[in-house]
Amino acid sequence: MLERMEDMCDPETIVAEFEALSKDAGRVQRETLKKILEENGETEYLQRWGLNGRTDPDSFKSFVPLATHTDLEPYIHRIADGDNSSVLTGKPITTISLSSGTTQGKPKFVPFNDELVEDTMKIYKTSFAFRNREYPIGNGKALQFIYGSKQFKTKGGLAAGTATTNIYLNAEFKKTMRAMQTPCCSPDEVIFGPEFHQSLYCHLLCGLIFRDQVQVVSSTFAHSIVHAFRTFEQLWEQLVNDIREGVLSSRITVPSIRTAMSKLLKPDPELANIIYNKCLGLSNWYGVIQELFPNTKYIYGIMTGSMEPYLTKLRHYAGGLPLLSADYGSSEGWIGANVNPKLPPELVTFAVLPDIGYFEFIPLKEDVHGLEHERQPIGLTEVKVGEEYEIIVTNFAGLYRYRLGDVVKVKGFHNSTPELQFICRRNLLLTINIDKNTEKDLQIAVEAAAKLLSEEKQEVVDFTSHVDSSTEPGHYVIFWEISGELNDEILKECCDCLDKSFVDAGYVGSRKVKTIGPLELRIVRRGTFHKILDHFVGLGAAVSQFKTPRCVGHNNNNVLQILSSNVVKSYFSTAF
Repeated sequence: MLERMEDMCDPETIVAEFEALSKDAGRVQRETLKKILEENGETEYLQRWGLNGRTDPDSFKSFVPLATHTDLEPYIHRIADGDNSSVLTGKPITTISLSSGTTQGKPKFVPFNDELVEDTMKIYKTSFAFRNREYPIGNGKALQFIYGSKQFKTKGGLAAGTATTNIYLNAEFKKTMRAMQTPCCSPDEVIFGPEFHQSLYCHLLCGLIFRDQVQVVSSTFAHSIVHAFRTFEQLWEQLVNDIREGVLSSRITVPSIRTAMSKLLKPDPELANIIYNKCLGLSNWYGVIQELFPNTKYIYGIMTGSMEPYLTKLRHYAGGLPLLSADYGSSEGWIGANVNPKLPPELVTFAVLPDIGYFEFIPLKEDVHGLEHERQPIGLTEVKVGEEYEIIVTNFAGLYRYRLGDVVKVKGFHNSTPELQFICRRNLLLTINIDKNTEKDLQIAVEAAAKLLSEEKQEVVDFTSHVDSSTEPGHYVIFWEISGELNDEILKECCDCLDKSFVDAGYVGSRKVKTIGPLELRIVRRGTFHKILDHFVGLGAAVSQFKTPRCVGHNNNNVLQILSSNVVKSYFSTAF
């Protein structure tokens, strides 16, 4: 059995399988759709649209409409409430995945089944095989900042938890990952600990205990790695003392974690002195990861989209270590693997695996007036290099022509399957009347203004936005947490720069004619975004799945209240 598992996880075998699939992506897509529709053709949802056993792409597109989560939500909730009939899938859905909830203020319910576990393993194995070609790792360990969240039972008795938790708890997944990748430094009791801060402390401690064996530092999202080493800056002396004395800090109160850590922690004054001297010798913590874990080959995690703002700080902590972006997916399922691991995160592309779902792409194109026109969806192999599209997913877990809401650009092809670059979420973050600004637009504006801070040796720790319609006219509000104190003149410049950096024609025109008011920059206390993280963790979100909401609407009142109650300074733009 072990030999068979090792064969299944052999990198060269996996690469060869992917090459074969990607050379005939069109055929594989047709076969994948046929399989999905054969398995689920008798379901209530597909019967509603009158497919009547048809499994070809043309019929599928003609009969089954595009759908959003709102369209499927009533069906998913029936499943969660105990409806055992074939609602969305032929085989019963046994688990519900929860989205992070950071966008809408509450988690979405998403069907989860064994096929999604298999898809996850395919994605992980494919990207690992290509990654291991460029950055081979031997017998060592991985310092993984991963956290399971609590599962609960739905009204119908289904286990519900974040997609991350559902994957980590799956026995088949754990077996496959053990055969393929370096084991995690931390025991399961730390990963699935009930209190995030205690788990984080012990992740750091485990990494230090095994510092010479650590070959990879990773987490689901880049934010979690940055957060871990910001925490290390505050707690490093206590961690060193634990190693010196061989006694776990009294801050760790969970019995299962204390028991598991007691098996690892022994008095080691020599190791404590090495770590202590390394930390004292660092300048502003530059290269701390490389110094503490000298045999690390790379740092790994999702680094695209809302994670890009953390790359500057992550590179600071990493020193000379390469940053490798993890694969492309969502709570609803996977799309592509990073098969070009040497590309920097800002340029990373994801090759679509044509056998994990059926994919369509809505071409997005603006006319001469900058207005976006939506066209008919096209197939996976019909996309064109350089064009932008919105992705539509059909998968084995009951999503049919599901609008994921992601905008991607086709950067090339790996054989006949496209390599996608993630651009942004399609939904508008900031809009008052005719203005249209996305998460990417907000990020560009913040990056432009943050350059003024870097000249003062300061940085934006985190940020979000809000549309304040309580005033007339309404205006954009940007919340910043910054690393230190700055004078008012610099922050006023930053505020003006933010306002000028939104280049959308609707926004600029509206500002000039005063139908949108001056942008407001609000500076919040240090630790405010940590409070937002704690808020979502308190709602049951997994830390490893957490993404700072880049726009806080009125449906997220609790987060808005946290931000508003921690504002220490406020500035209005004079740019227009």
